[in-house]
Amino acid sequence: MFEERELTAYLAAEGYEEQLALELGEFDMRYERLFVAEGAPRKAHWAANIWLDPRVIEVGSIGSGAKALRAIQRNWVHYPVAAHGRARLLEEKLPHFKPKLQPFPLDLPTSPIGSWCLLDNKHMLASPHCSSPFPDGEIHFIEDHMSPPNRAYLKLWEALTVLGERPEPGNRCLDLGSSPGGWTWVLQQLGAKVVSVDKAPLHERIAQLPRIDFRQESAFGLEPSEIGPVDWLCCDIACYPERLFKLVQRWLDSGLCSRFICTLKFQGEPDYSIADQFAAIEGSRLLHLHHNKHELTFLLTPPPAC
Repeated sequence: MFEERELTAYLAAEGYEEQLALELGEFDMRYERLFVAEGAPRKAHWAANIWLDPRVIEVGSIGSGAKALRAIQRNWVHYPVAAHGRARLLEEKLPHFKPKLQPFPLDLPTSPIGSWCLLDNKHMLASPHCSSPFPDGEIHFIEDHMSPPNRAYLKLWEALTVLGERPEPGNRCLDLGSSPGGWTWVLQQLGAKVVSVDKAPLHERIAQLPRIDFRQESAFGLEPSEIGPVDWLCCDIACYPERLFKLVQRWLDSGLCSRFICTLKFQGEPDYSIADQFAAIEGSRLLHLHHNKHELTFLLTPPPAC
């Protein structure tokens, strides 16, 4: 068992367990989506949530297990691994916590939320601190089924929520590969001016919205100097990640934009090493959002002013 060792636990995004296993390389134990490894946290782009400081707690009884968790903090989320009946009884003795559908815009929760599971009838793994303030790293929004032309807008909602920052009225945003217009819709609804670029047209309903300058051309043939300074560059274009990296690097080199939200889309049997090139960009974050499919999201914003 792990009692005297520094541990980190990684909860894979659902359906992407093998990507996380490949990324971690070595780990000590696996419980379906949950990987437990010795040592401090390491990069894990395919993890939905990382248990940053898990510890093994002996569970003499259901009551003592609940008491041990309550002594650490109030809010806990159970991830089922083993001893399911016993775990349910223990969960009933904790303060009730039920995830809610969230509106957008949404500020990040400030109350800590821990994660726990029973490894067997006598041992619990519990982490009071996790990488995500949302249960199992999942954000569930109150969806808009009428206005946006597709569900891709949920990825941008989630990315902006995770960043804790979003475009403001009057900001100038560039949406590359924008058709049919889900991300353009999000940016426009936040009050931004949007330069929307794609070879395919926008959905008619989106094209008629104010503050949208649609340009029907290739995002890859566009030079930054043709657009000028923008506050945000957003890109959900379907392309090989290597091609996206060159596009991002061209905009970084131009100095005309400092805030990026881009989706890396993987197909077939991809070479995931390209993810390391994105992650190596100073100040960036690379993660699998709950609303991503076989994708990772690249986030980059300037450091906060001192």
